[in-house]
Amino acid sequence: MQRLSLLVLTALVAMACKQSAPPTTTTTDVTVFQDTAFWQEYHEAYPVPAALGEVRSLAVDSKKNVWIATPMGVFIKKDKSLTWDAALPAAAQGPSFAVAIANDSSVWLSTWNALYKIKNNVTAKVEGPVSPLGVLCVAKEGVYAGGPRGVWLCDDGRCEKKSYTVARSIRDMISDQAGGLWVASDVGLYHATADSTRLFSSVDDVVSAYIRGAAFDDRGQVWAGGLGGVAILKDNKKINALLPEQGIPSINVNAVRRSPSGVMWVGTDVGVVRYAADLTPSLRFSRRWLVDDKVNAITFDASGNAWIGTARGVSAIKQKQMTLASKEQYFYDVLMRRHIRDPWIAGQCRLAAEGDTTKWAAEDDDNDGEYTSNYLAMESFRYAATKSDDAKAKARKAFQFLKLLQEVTETDGFFARTIVPTTWSFYHDGNRTYTERERADEEVKEPRFKPVEIRWRKSRDGRWMWKGDTSSDEICGHMFGYFTYYDLVADETEKEEIRRHVSKIVTHLMKHNFTLTDVDDQPTRWGVWSPDRLNHDPEWSPDRSLNSMEVLSFLKFAYYITRDEKFQSEYLRLINTEGYLDNMAKIPQQNPAWFIYFDVILAAYQYPILLKGEDDPKLKKFYEDHIDQWLARRKDDHNPLINFIYVYARQQKKELKPSVEFLTDTPLDLVDWTIDHTRREDVRVVHVPVMGDLQVNTLQPASIRATVRWDKNPWGIVGGDHYMEREPVFWLLPYWMGRYLDMIQPPAKPKA
Repeated sequence: MQRLSLLVLTALVAMACKQSAPPTTTTTDVTVFQDTAFWQEYHEAYPVPAALGEVRSLAVDSKKNVWIATPMGVFIKKDKSLTWDAALPAAAQGPSFAVAIANDSSVWLSTWNALYKIKNNVTAKVEGPVSPLGVLCVAKEGVYAGGPRGVWLCDDGRCEKKSYTVARSIRDMISDQAGGLWVASDVGLYHATADSTRLFSSVDDVVSAYIRGAAFDDRGQVWAGGLGGVAILKDNKKINALLPEQGIPSINVNAVRRSPSGVMWVGTDVGVVRYAADLTPSLRFSRRWLVDDKVNAITFDASGNAWIGTARGVSAIKQKQMTLASKEQYFYDVLMRRHIRDPWIAGQCRLAAEGDTTKWAAEDDDNDGEYTSNYLAMESFRYAATKSDDAKAKARKAFQFLKLLQEVTETDGFFARTIVPTTWSFYHDGNRTYTERERADEEVKEPRFKPVEIRWRKSRDGRWMWKGDTSSDEICGHMFGYFTYYDLVADETEKEEIRRHVSKIVTHLMKHNFTLTDVDDQPTRWGVWSPDRLNHDPEWSPDRSLNSMEVLSFLKFAYYITRDEKFQSEYLRLINTEGYLDNMAKIPQQNPAWFIYFDVILAAYQYPILLKGEDDPKLKKFYEDHIDQWLARRKDDHNPLINFIYVYARQQKKELKPSVEFLTDTPLDLVDWTIDHTRREDVRVVHVPVMGDLQVNTLQPASIRATVRWDKNPWGIVGGDHYMEREPVFWLLPYWMGRYLDMIQPPAKPKA
């Protein structure tokens, strides 16, 4: 791998090169990242039929075949295959305990009544050891087999019973490379040699006596894992302990193994945690990374890939070299293949089976307009960075869709949330009626509730069903998309089209007392920016500060592109007469009970418009100070969209390192797997009043968060939908912003 210059994030790539170690950064902020290859982890899942039970042990042979021991027998998955076949005749199958690959490439299998050796496709019973044998251990002197009836060493067809005085509850064995064994048991950790046997069972020796797995690290230290965590022993003394405070996600440790690169893998009931040489932990859990979180066994193949036996099957965690540019190509391909639907809507898709992206269907979403606006912004930044005709053409398609959302309503400026073809048999939130009882019930729960019975209407041409009751989220997202398209892409003809469109929407707001008014002549539930509501209706107090900022941005945008004084006049009236700038200034003092994370993003959409559109020095200074304070409050989110929007709006390059870390660490898997941090013991639930959200006390890396949409709280503790794949715009937009801002440099071209 190329060595990065001092101007780039050296530690980020260096740590990624070590298998599974989490990315880190230097302490000095930098403003340019030279895109260079890093190791991208990804997961391959190989479920085992439920009838076979959990995987107790596994091994990978030189032909890349995977062998597993289960309660129903030993099974093999051949390389490139997805099926598990019986490794022994039916009469020999039954409870099986261990599999191992010997130094001569023979495969050893321990079952309920026999020990088998398979070599050159010939299966033979190994005579001597008395079954059942729960553990197999390969050493330079042969293969050890241990169980309730003793320990045997087998070599060259002969098996010798060892005279070790160890407990019958043998759970793991590792060779000490000197003719002896370390034996994990329910009563402690033994070191057994030909001359003596020593038991380590006190809390001064191990975390607890119940030891399930053991392994040597690169320093020759013994890692003994079991109930409570992992003890690290050097020269027969415990020198360290890894507990939940040090990153162990569950006190039930089931397996410990060293990878070929020296990273220590610890399997628990809540996933597998890896430790680099400095003991920095890196967790892999959830269905994104493991077939099941209960990890029973760990092994590595000749290429260094990790194979993990779990309660429901086998997972392979592999790596491949990527750059951010090649990752962009991967995500962009997924976006085009599964996440763009007619007439050019960027959105999620519904999977026919959980996690299976081979069969999917497009699905509507309340925020299709907003998320397509993010896509429009992404294509706009892609065009600005590359001058790609493809990016320009696709940006225009996205704009035309957003414009259609207004045209399809046939109103003076109101626009729909989304549209779907009339041929669809299902879409969310179908039309309904409310009884008087239901209306009363809803109104007491939410006095601002609007009982919308007709959400979907057919377009005049009969092609589309369009969804009303459009929210403030939508118009905020639209304006951000329109502004970037206008600022970065549009030619004069297109600029005029944007002027007419934005002017129509903002004029509609002004005409209807700064509300987004639906075809029922009533404001939508959330589309309210009027002074009489924000300043004088107590129920709108939670929205006063942010909504004031939003409508100032809408008016400023309309004036910025049209120079029509009616927009500037209303902008100044809301500031000077209605106190909207004072309202906006109070965003940092907002009552925490009213805060939702999406408010951060809605504010982010407005900053580029306000800062780039404002000419008055005093107002511009206010907005500059406001965004500076906003970024200071959100720095710990390590959110690349927030960080790059700040740079785009403020023209000050900051927060590159956490942004690149996010882009690097984001998994390739876009399935919205459930991520449940409540099951972990290494993090705490924080009861912060963020609209009832439960949060983790420490921000988790992108690799183990729920799939991102930026309206979701990155500190959230649980979330996901196994039947959903999210669109990768959340990654592509900040990537292309970083490229446009010259903070992310494309990979260097090879020298001729």
